[in-house]
Amino acid sequence: MTAAAAAVPPPAPEVRARAAERLAGLATPAGALGRLGELGVWVSATQGTCPPAPLDDVRLVIFAGDHGVAQHGVSAYPPAITPAMVRTFVLGKAGVSALAAAHGVHVRVLDLGVDDDLDGVPADVTAHKVRRSSGAIHLEDALSADEAARAFEVGRTVAREEIAAGAQLLLSGDMGIGNTTPASAMVAAALGLPAAEVTGRGTGVDDAALRHKQALVQQALDRVGDRIADPMDALTALSSADLVATVGYLVQAAESGVPVLLDGLMSVACALYAEQLAPGATAWFAAGHRSTEPAQALALDKLGLSPVLDLGLRLGEGSGAVAAVPVLRSAVALLRDVALLADLMPPE
Repeated sequence: MTAAAAAVPPPAPEVRARAAERLAGLATPAGALGRLGELGVWVSATQGTCPPAPLDDVRLVIFAGDHGVAQHGVSAYPPAITPAMVRTFVLGKAGVSALAAAHGVHVRVLDLGVDDDLDGVPADVTAHKVRRSSGAIHLEDALSADEAARAFEVGRTVAREEIAAGAQLLLSGDMGIGNTTPASAMVAAALGLPAAEVTGRGTGVDDAALRHKQALVQQALDRVGDRIADPMDALTALSSADLVATVGYLVQAAESGVPVLLDGLMSVACALYAEQLAPGATAWFAAGHRSTEPAQALALDKLGLSPVLDLGLRLGEGSGAVAAVPVLRSAVALLRDVALLADLMPPE
């Protein structure tokens, strides 16, 4: 069983209050900045300073891994895509690479469970590998308890490394063909919902494949049974090394007082478990975007997070979070640089 964790303190309440007061005093009509004003206050509170500092150092970590269930007809693409995409990240030519280059976001990709040796890829990419692929969750546990513990600690370590390198804002990304299947199972388990309510089309499967995917997720839930009550046991049974590492990464960020901009289904599913393992962690998270996966919307509702963007994205990789970074920077600029109305009005 997972040991009870100490609650994570929220972003500085007194700074949040000062930031809210500053927002109300800006030379703009009351409420005119909408979500931008709210996000600026949140960033200010997470930084513990008002006005907030510019978000100059933003870092994305993409946790990559394969999934045994991908061999069972749940994806529109073959598992061989996963190692090919890891190589594409290394070359800086993926979809998220283009967005990151446009918005000044540092990208790091790590192989936690890719079903390939990735020969020729830089050693630091594979240095934290836990295993090749994972168990097919409808038939067996994704990981052993030891593998899950190792993956969780990798995520913690990586978050500490990125924070030590200067990260003011962390982003979580994913790569792994079939990964919406374990992520859907994770959300269903956390929310106590049947597979049919949470499982979507992932990379774009047809109706027959969607029904098959939903059946496999339900089979996985039925197989695991009451074990879902314990978060680490649920992760061991239903997730994968890359997803458990993401949970560790989110927990460490929150405990270190560094905000995280979540991406799509995978990172939001992991955020549900980060909150279970470190109560209060969600206060350090913002949702970058709303994906097309039903499980992501359900998980966001449970976490009480409203997505910054809603663009119909389902690319993964951290792309939605990276696309939302300019919005957060805009929020910071407004709260930081707009004049205060009191400074513009002549004294009576």
